[in-house]
Amino acid sequence: MDLLCTRPGCARLNSFPDLDNRNTLQTVQQRFCTSCRMPLILAGRYLPVKLLGQGGFGAAYLALDRFTPTMRFCVVKQFQPSGNLNQEQLDLALSLFEREAVVLEKLGNRHDQIPDLFAYFPLLVDDPRTGKQDQFFYLVQEFINGQDLEKTVEKHGPLSEAEVRWVLTEMLKILSFVHGTGAIHRDIKPSNLMRDQEGKLYLLDFGAVKQATAGVGASNEGSTGIYSMGFAPPEQMAGNQVYPATDLYALAVTCLYLLTGKTAQDLYDAYHNQWNWRSPGLKVSQPLADVIDRLLLPTPKDRYASAEEVLAVLNGGKGNQGKAPPGATVSTPQGTNTQIQPTPASSASPLTAPKTPGKISQAVQNLPVLKVLFQGALTGSALVFWGIIAVSLFPQTNISLGILGMVVAGIILAQFKRWLEVTEMLSLNTLTILALLAVPGLSRWPKIVELATQLDFPVLVTVIIAAIAGAIAVVATIALFLLILKLLFAVLTRV
Repeated sequence: MDLLCTRPGCARLNSFPDLDNRNTLQTVQQRFCTSCRMPLILAGRYLPVKLLGQGGFGAAYLALDRFTPTMRFCVVKQFQPSGNLNQEQLDLALSLFEREAVVLEKLGNRHDQIPDLFAYFPLLVDDPRTGKQDQFFYLVQEFINGQDLEKTVEKHGPLSEAEVRWVLTEMLKILSFVHGTGAIHRDIKPSNLMRDQEGKLYLLDFGAVKQATAGVGASNEGSTGIYSMGFAPPEQMAGNQVYPATDLYALAVTCLYLLTGKTAQDLYDAYHNQWNWRSPGLKVSQPLADVIDRLLLPTPKDRYASAEEVLAVLNGGKGNQGKAPPGATVSTPQGTNTQIQPTPASSASPLTAPKTPGKISQAVQNLPVLKVLFQGALTGSALVFWGIIAVSLFPQTNISLGILGMVVAGIILAQFKRWLEVTEMLSLNTLTILALLAVPGLSRWPKIVELATQLDFPVLVTVIIAAIAGAIAVVATIALFLLILKLLFAVLTRV
């Protein structure tokens, strides 16, 4: 197993083959970085395996929790300030990091579209390079194995109106809960909205949240100067008091990005000081356009007062006119337009399933099923290709079986070490087909030639058909195994 050092400036990948043994992994006391002697098993249980992202004062790692039955993935965020912060900025950054832990503990365990908090802890370590002690702070939260909506638009283009309306509705439901607890998120944007493989939407990055005050005018405390450029409304950019309507404004800008694929700078007419997002080629129904326009009004009291009111309008009701939203103070958002940038979101390429009761069944649902099945299909076809090549070159059964066994072992080892992913397997199969095409002798196994004669197909086509059959067989086997595993865990969670 490879473990990543989390000491700033080191980031060495340390290999420990003995940790591939589950018993050793769960009983070993500690492992240290071979370069800087930094403890690698954080809080005695979390093993960082991949850097997910890095910001101005934080880094996020994908980690394994070795004390869970399924070796659950989680996100470990480390408070890691850059060297150009003054003491005031440093104190603010640390307070925001601590606040995210508090908010996740309060909100995540009560709403299944907000990540859960697993742990928050400091770590004192010696630095052999300076002879002094360093203190680091870590936050461990649920891993949402999905793709944020910013990356979705970058990869696939703008969403349809139906998709945007769904995102808007889901986010309004989440914000209704968040605002109902007296909190304001203050950093709604596409990169903080993540959709998993099952289509479930999550709201991430709560480092910017602060509790709301009792009502309008109840506090004169203003906003800090940290915000996401283009998504923050005028009151937040000016450092003034913020409200639930502040989040609704940012949500409307997010919807514009999802509809058009364009940034706020492209859609806002600075000369006339107004939004200019409706274009002839953009087809948006009038009711949805009217809702977005009202959410984008510059004065908070002119927008909808609450997420519930917007939901009522979207469902055919009428919102209150001119009702001022309750007051709330602010805290700084993540990934912003200032010197201080919060820790990155828990994002990754595969996608996770919705939360379900019971941690075991949740871990089973978190399996990237489509990727596993597709890679299984590629592996099955590769084994057929190489089996035919082995038998064609070495008709003696013992030799051909030995070669095939080595190939199978090599492919399995390479996949286990993640040297062979989907892309590499596709390349391997393509090169194998080209080799079979260029060297006919590689596919002269008598049984294949006989089958090709019976089917009246060219030998290479017959080989490819056999490979497809092998792929289907492997996929069926994996699917059956996953089904049995899922049923088994479903039974266990009921016991």
